[in-house]
Amino acid sequence: MTFPMSVGQIPIYYNHFNTGRPATDDNNHIYNSSYLDESIFPKFPFGFGLSYTSFSYANLALSKKVMNMKDSIAVTFTLTNTGKLAGSEIVQLYLRNKHASVVMPVKALKDFQKIMLQPGESKKIQFNINKEKLSFYNANLKWDAAPTDFDLMIGSSSEDIRLKESFELKK
Repeated sequence: MTFPMSVGQIPIYYNHFNTGRPATDDNNHIYNSSYLDESIFPKFPFGFGLSYTSFSYANLALSKKVMNMKDSIAVTFTLTNTGKLAGSEIVQLYLRNKHASVVMPVKALKDFQKIMLQPGESKKIQFNINKEKLSFYNANLKWDAAPTDFDLMIGSSSEDIRLKESFELKK
């Protein structure tokens, strides 16, 4: 759930459609879609969580950059507890279909894992991307995937994206 700073931001959610003129920061008001009198960012974005420690994300790797409809891609990265206390992190995988035949959100949560780590501990995390995670309802209301490019984003919330990569889906 996304928590707004004020009721003037409602509705506010992470998986909105692209406006064509998105604001990237609070000072980017001219000819962009933004608020004039308050921040464009929510108080707590979707996926936000408090922790007594900190985590770093590194070494993003995809098993392949081009995927066929019957294949899958293994996405791996290293999560490290960089703080002084044990803690858990909910790592989140978001995807963006860059050239869909229908309007798609700027990012969509496709997977997540809750990982518990001791101070200084690292763990290799893996997500698998298959055709099902790339599918959507097309203009004919058929659940299917279409060949296109995708942006992959991994982070601790919808606004705190730590790792990015792109890949392609082919027939």
